[in-house]
Order: sequence, then structure tokens, then C-alpha cells
Amino acid sequence: MTSDPLRPLVDTLKTLAHPVRLRILALLHAGELCVCEVAEVLGLAPSTVSEHLTGLRRTGLVREWKVGRWVHVALSDEASVRPLLEALWPLMAGAEAELSRDRAQARALRCDTCDPVACPPSRSSKEHA
Repeated sequence: MTSDPLRPLVDTLKTLAHPVRLRILALLHAGELCVCEVAEVLGLAPSTVSEHLTGLRRTGLVREWKVGRWVHVALSDEASVRPLLEALWPLMAGAEAELSRDRAQARALRCDTCDPVACPPSRSSKEHA
């Protein structure tokens, strides 16, 4: 069986070819977030966001770690993906209005501790109680 040296690049480009994953990358360009924050901004279930993050992590574009029971994500700092990410930002300029709204909403949700009181779903349920 012959190994395809282009396979990793093809897999990465396929991963990038989805609007939700591009929005996640744009959110993370502004800094790390908790998965609960990403889900809240995108209006998606945490499990859906996790599925998208799995592909981004598998291709090396993002990294994640746990803080207590909360999962945090950030753009990868690997030298191998940095040029690809840097080339991506100007290409996303056409969607800047939507991406700016996403970033503003993420800043408003910031939960530094990611404890049950501070994370968006808990905060939302307390506001409506």
C-alpha cells in the first residue's frame, strides 16, 4: 500500500471546509475559550461543538485541556499549522461582520473560572429563574 504524502493536507483542508469550524477558529483567534462559551456563541449543543472540535484537534489546528470538568480550547501553537492559520485570517475578511458579532458575544460571556455558576448555561438559567 502506497502512503499518500498529501493526505494530512487534504484532511486539514476538508476540516476547514465547514462554516461552523471556520467560526470556531475565528473565535479562538481572539483567545482561548471554554467549550461552553463556544457552544453558547454558536447556538449549538455542546456535543455538536465537541464533534467539530474533534476534527480541528485531529488536524492539529486546535488544542484542548481540562480545567476541572470544563474543557478549554485554543488555537494550536504548533509551528507546522501557524502558516496555514495566518493565511486563513485575510480569507475570512468577507465574513468580518458576523465574526465580529461572535467575538463580541464571546467577550460578554467570559467565564474565567468555568464553575457551574459562571458558565453561560447556568448563568442563563439563573437570569430566567
